[in-house]
Amino acid sequence: MQLWPEKGSINTEGTIDAAVARAKELGIKYIVVASNSGKTAQMLANKGINIVCVSHHVGFAKPGDDEMGTRSRRLLQELGVKVLTTTHLFAGIDRAMRNHFQGIYPAEIVAGTLRLFGQGIKVCVEISIMALDAGLIPYGKEIIAIGGSGKGADAACVIEPAHSSQFFDTKVLEIICMPREH
Repeated sequence: MQLWPEKGSINTEGTIDAAVARAKELGIKYIVVASNSGKTAQMLANKGINIVCVSHHVGFAKPGDDEMGTRSRRLLQELGVKVLTTTHLFAGIDRAMRNHFQGIYPAEIVAGTLRLFGQGIKVCVEISIMALDAGLIPYGKEIIAIGGSGKGADAACVIEPAHSSQFFDTKVLEIICMPREH
């Protein structure tokens, strides 16, 4: 496992290199990557692996706003990258209830627990399940997920995701890299 001394986009290139190398070593055919602007996903294109990009849902930053935009979406599609924009696994109605009623709900407890390993690791688990639920990766197969702690990528894992309705059957098999700083 590679530990980065600090979190953030400074690790994007190294994270991508480590993830692609591990995918090739293990014969993994899918990488799921969190990318709000599309830049990190673009860096993965043409590496000989199926890429699924999971973006922020529309309205994440502000109501009605799509952070990725049509130009980036079109480019990713031309590069053969599948793009998933949907409600985040650990958000949705639980987040609305927290915002409205000022409480904490089960999905946020799970997300908070995963953040003990860092924001990027939480993102890796979340996006792998979202991609599986959307039918963009095969069920019962190991994939690599790449996430980050804001902009860029700084964490990668080998995961066998389960559908959200069987969340606790998800297996995090390896942490390829992550920042030591949280």
